[in-house]
This record gives sequence, C-alpha cells and structure tokens, in this order.
Amino acid sequence: MRMLILLSFLTFTLSSSAFGAESHHLDGRQLQLMWVLPFVGILASIAVFPLCARHFWEHNFGKIAAAWAFTFLVPSSVIFGLSTTSGQVYHTIMLEYLPFLILLFSLFVVSGGISVVGNLVGNPHTNVGLLTLGTMLASLIGTTGASMLLIRPLIRANEDRRHNVHVFIFFIFLVANVGGSLTPLGDPPLFLGFLKGVDFFWTTTAMAPPMLVVTLVLLLLFYFIDRYRWKQDTVDWPVSSVPRQVRIEGLHNFVYLLGIVLAVLLSGTWRSQISIPVGLGVEIPLEGMVRDVALLLFSVLSLWTTRSKVRIENAFTWAPIQEVAYLFAGIFVTIIPILAILSVGGEGALGGIVALVTDDTGRPIDAAYFWLTGGLSSFLDNAPTYLVFFNISGGNPEVLMGPRASTLLAISAGAVFMGANTYIGNGPNFMVKAICEERGIRMPSFFGYMIWSATFMLPVLMAVTLIFFRD
Repeated sequence: MRMLILLSFLTFTLSSSAFGAESHHLDGRQLQLMWVLPFVGILASIAVFPLCARHFWEHNFGKIAAAWAFTFLVPSSVIFGLSTTSGQVYHTIMLEYLPFLILLFSLFVVSGGISVVGNLVGNPHTNVGLLTLGTMLASLIGTTGASMLLIRPLIRANEDRRHNVHVFIFFIFLVANVGGSLTPLGDPPLFLGFLKGVDFFWTTTAMAPPMLVVTLVLLLLFYFIDRYRWKQDTVDWPVSSVPRQVRIEGLHNFVYLLGIVLAVLLSGTWRSQISIPVGLGVEIPLEGMVRDVALLLFSVLSLWTTRSKVRIENAFTWAPIQEVAYLFAGIFVTIIPILAILSVGGEGALGGIVALVTDDTGRPIDAAYFWLTGGLSSFLDNAPTYLVFFNISGGNPEVLMGPRASTLLAISAGAVFMGANTYIGNGPNFMVKAICEERGIRMPSFFGYMIWSATFMLPVLMAVTLIFFRD
C-alpha cells in the first residue's frame, strides 16, 4: 500500500543517521496545544472534503492524509530532533499501526470470502434478525469480522428499498461497536485491558448489563424506524409467495476466522518472554510477531482457496481496506502528540481534562471516566485512549476489577460504546461506510452521521450513565 510504503520510507529516511542509537519518546510535558492541529486538520478534511469536493477527495485522500502527517513530522523533527521523531513514528508504525492494519486486513479478506446469498428481503423482521446476529457474533469474531461478514448480505437484502440508509447507520452502532463489548476479542480496547491483566471473563460479566441495555434500546428504536420506512417503501410492491432461501458459500473461511480468533487469543495468553529487536529501540514480542504472521497466512490461504466466483458475488474489491489504510496511517501519526500529552496527565496541556475524572478527595468520578474516555474515543483511536485512562485510574488490574470495578467498567463501556459516535471512532465504521458507498448507497457525511449518533446514541448513553455510573 502506497501510504504504508511512504511512511516506512519516511521513517527510514529520518532514522538513517540514528539507527541503532537509543530512541526517545516525545515528552508530553513539552508539547503545547498547537500540536493538536495536524490531527484536527485531518479530521476536518475527512469531514469537509467528501461533502464539498467529493471527486477531489476520492482521488486524493491518501495525499491529503500524508500532507497532514508531514505537518506534524517536519516541525517535530526540527524542534525535537530526527532521532526522537523517527523513533516515535517507528514505534507507532511497528507496534500500533501495523498490528491494527493486519488484523483489519485479515478479517476483511477472510470474511470477504464468505458469501451469504439468497432471496432475503430487508423487511423489519429480517433486518432486526441480521443486526441481532451481527451484534452477537461481534464479541466472538470481533467487530471487524462480524461487520465484514454481514454487511454485504444486509446490502443485498435492502438494495431495492428507497429509504435504507438508517439500516447501515444502526449496523455501525450495533455490529461495528456495541456488539464487541463482551470479550477481549470483540474490540481492541478490551484486548489491551486483557493484555494488562484484566480477566477474560470479567469483561463478559461486567459489560453484559450495560451492553444489553444499549442493544435492546437500539434494536427497539431501529425496529420502529424501519417499520415506518418499510411501509413507505412497499406501498405499491407486489406480495411474493416465494419462500425465502439462504445459501452460504466459502464455508471453509470460517475455519480461517476461527484461526484468526485463536491467534489473537494466544497472543494475549502466551508469555514467551522473548522480544525481537527491529531497530530504533523497538522490540516486538515473539507472540505478537507469531500472531501477525498467522493472520497474514490465513489471509493468503483465504485468497488462494476461495473460488473467485464467491468474491465476485460479494462485489469484493480492495478499495475499502485501502481507504482505511491510508486515512488511519495519517490518523495514527497525527495522534502521537495528543496521546503524549494525555499520558502525562495533569502535567500536560490537556491536564484540565484529566483533572475532571477525580473529585477533591482524589476519588474517581465514574461518569466522568465514561464520558471522557468515550468522548475522546469518538475522535481518537479508542484502543490507546482506553489505555491512557486505564493508567490514569491506577493501572492495577486487581484493584480495578475489585474495589474500583465501576471505574474500569466506565472506561471499558466508554471506549466501546462511543466508538459509534463518529466514522473514525472504530476501524470497522469507515470500512462499512466505504463498502456501502461502493455499492451505491449514499451514506451521510461526517457531520451528517454525527447528527444520527447524537439523535439516537447520545440519549441511550445518558441513560447508561444514570443507570450504571451515577455517583
């Protein structure tokens, strides 16, 4: 991918004189608020260009993302030095961006080899059934896996309806986000908590009550909206007596999906104590490297063993994963200074935000943790945001699963649920949007989507606050 090659080349160029020397991380205490501007710029581009200059954006989004990345990289290299900047970028690419992209890529490829075909009609009952199935699967095969598996059959079932955009917006809410709440396999933030020592089934038991509340309310809202739209769409449709039939092709890819799940799970439970140096002071744990190699192997096997007919039926192309790779490369680079500022807590330029999560006695305010973790996860990558607030809350998993379990629940729920608030809150959101638009569905703009999430997600999240996080 050209963006990845560009970033790799840039990193090598910046680090060529310092390779092998000790690398340094940016000190968040030295960063002022102006370092937030590149990230704000790329967000503004994602929001404005598709609305005002769609043709230009479609042909240049990778260049725009790279341009915003350079607005951080160049001044950082001048002010903090080539070694520090290249070390930080290299660390981000090797330990955060590449594992993120490899997981999304493998799930995209393998699930794209499974074709659910038939004569399903996207009536309210069918749509609720597919959304429910996807929500349940998301905690087992990840929000990306469930989204990529079911988005295409959902599109086929609803492609003849005049009013169908709401179906895919609620799909993002439920399948691409809320559904990943019950296990560390479901969503990257919970997996990071698992790696930090949070018990696998603590997530299941603790997250089940708020997840069920959010899921049931959203499904109920969706049903009434869809039933109203269905009546508008089908006033003049003839009634068909042909029985509904569903056929699944590419079934062997479920074996690869299981392999992906097991590889991710193994990487979180296996402690090899072996790290492989890859330069600039960065070391990749052996279990992480084995996981990524296994995921790429399952992707290759899926491409090799799946008949091309199946992917043709799925209208499978590389455009969605390419868009995600380019844009999130820019996001991962421009987010570096923001996370550095947040990581130093009250000593950084965003210390006022961090101070909001504790009262005068130092006691954590769970509602503040929920909304701050979630609010930042709506615009930043939710995995590192979760990790920042996990550490701010003490970082001791035994304490956070015990006396402060409500605080860990607030952090977990905020990171997972509020990833649905924007297209960039969670990786699958943008992939679903890209696939829908590729199939001719006019999805809302960045701000248009936020109107939907503000209308339906925010009231539900307020109810969750009152039920679970009222101090």
